[in-house]
Amino acid sequence: MKGWLTHSEAVDGLLKSYGAIPPGARVRLAKKTSNLFRPRSDHDTPGLDVSGLDGVIAIDTEARTADVQGMCTYEQLVAETLPHGFIPYVVPQLRTITLGGAVTGLGIESTSFRNGLPHESVLEMDILTGSGELVTATPEGDHADLFEAFPNSYGSLGYATRLRIKLEQVPPFVNLRHVRMADAAQAVKAIEIIAETGEWHGERVDGLDGTAFTPDEIYLTLAHFSDEPQRVSDYTGQQVYYRSIQQRETDALTMNDYIWRWDTDWFWCSGAFGAQNKWVRRIWPAKYRRSDVFHKIVGLDEKLGIIKTLDRIKKIPGRERVIQDIEVPLAKVPEFLAWFDAEVGMRPVWLCPLRTTRRWPAYPLEPGETYVNAGFWGTVQVPAGSAPGLVNRTIEEAVHAMGGHKSLYSEAFYDQETFDHMYGGEVLAAARRRYDPESRLSTLYEKAVRNS
Repeated sequence: MKGWLTHSEAVDGLLKSYGAIPPGARVRLAKKTSNLFRPRSDHDTPGLDVSGLDGVIAIDTEARTADVQGMCTYEQLVAETLPHGFIPYVVPQLRTITLGGAVTGLGIESTSFRNGLPHESVLEMDILTGSGELVTATPEGDHADLFEAFPNSYGSLGYATRLRIKLEQVPPFVNLRHVRMADAAQAVKAIEIIAETGEWHGERVDGLDGTAFTPDEIYLTLAHFSDEPQRVSDYTGQQVYYRSIQQRETDALTMNDYIWRWDTDWFWCSGAFGAQNKWVRRIWPAKYRRSDVFHKIVGLDEKLGIIKTLDRIKKIPGRERVIQDIEVPLAKVPEFLAWFDAEVGMRPVWLCPLRTTRRWPAYPLEPGETYVNAGFWGTVQVPAGSAPGLVNRTIEEAVHAMGGHKSLYSEAFYDQETFDHMYGGEVLAAARRRYDPESRLSTLYEKAVRNS
C-alpha cells in the first residue's frame, strides 16, 4: 500500500516533470510499455514522470472503495483488494492494463453485463490537464464536464493521478458452466434473458462471456461466485483455459484464477508462439506465460521482421494484423458474425455482453441497451500490394453500419469527420478549450488514427 504521503511525493515529481517540458512542446507520458496495438511516434522531448504513480493508496472496506494511482496495474490492484474480499467492479482480462488506462481507454470483462465499463464505478478522479493544472473531477461540481468527457479520451484531456473507485465484495470461488449454443441467434436469446434477469435456469449469474469457435459451436460461460470450498482447476500450468470450454460442461476456479483466466495464454493467442505445444509448454517457465511477455515478443518481431521473412519463404503475398474489439447491439450479433466469417474468417471470437448506466459522449452507447463486445486478434493474408489497413477499414465500415463502435487501442483508419461524429468530437473539443487551451496534448484523432 502506497499511502497518502508517498502519493503526494509522486504527484510532486509529476508536476516537476511537467515543468521541465519546453514551452509549446507536446506533453506525453515518459512510459516505455503499453497495451496499445497501434504505432506510436518517437519523441525527443522529456515526458511526464509517472514512475511513482503505480500503486494503491488506500482501501476503505467499510465504504467499499479504494483510492488508486493512475498507473497501478490491475494485477497490483487485485493483489491488494482481494485479501480483503473485494475486487474492482470490472477487471479487464490482462494483468498489466492500468486503472487509468482502462478508464481513459475503456476496458471490459464478464461482469460488464451488470456493472458496465470500468469508468462507471469511478467516484472521483484527480487529473493533470494539458495546461498543467491538477483538478479533482466528479460527476457533479466544477469539473463535471471533464469527468464526463474523460472516458475513451486516451490521454487527450489529461492523465489521472488518482481514482477513487467502488469495490465489489466477492467470495473466494467461482463455479463455471459452459453452455453450448446451436448458433448465434440462440446465444443472443440466452444473453437477453441473463441480462434482464441476472439468472439462467434459476441460478444467479455473476459473470457472463462467450467463445464462438465456429458458427454452430458457440459457448456462453456463466460464472456464479460462491463461498463453498471445492476442488478447483488450474490453467496456469499445462492446461489451456480456452480449450476447457469445449471439453467441460462445468468447472471451478479460485476468484483470483477466474479473474486472470485469459491472461496466461493471452486468450488463445499464445499458440502463435508455440506456448500451447505440450513440449514447448513444459519448458516455458510459467512466470513467462502471460500477456505482457507475449506482447513483448510481438514487438520484437516487428523490429526483426521474422514473420515477414517466413512469409516470403512460404510465398505468402501479404499479411495484415487484425487486432480489434468492437461493440454492436445484441440483436446485430448474428449479422456481424456471419459477415465476419464471410469477409475476414478469424476464429475463435470472444463475446462479452455489456450495459452502460449513462451515455458517455466519447463512446456513446445507449444506457440500458445490451451490446456485445466481439474480440478477435491475429493476422489475415491479403493480396500483394494491398492498401494499408484493407481489412481493418472494412471492419470499421461494417461495424458502423450496424450501429456499433470499435475500441481505439488498436489501429484505426476513420476520416476525421466520421471519427468526430462517432467519438464525441464536439464534447472533447469543448473540454480541450477549457483544460488545454494551448493544445499541449495530442487530440484523440491524432492519437488514435494519426499515431502522433
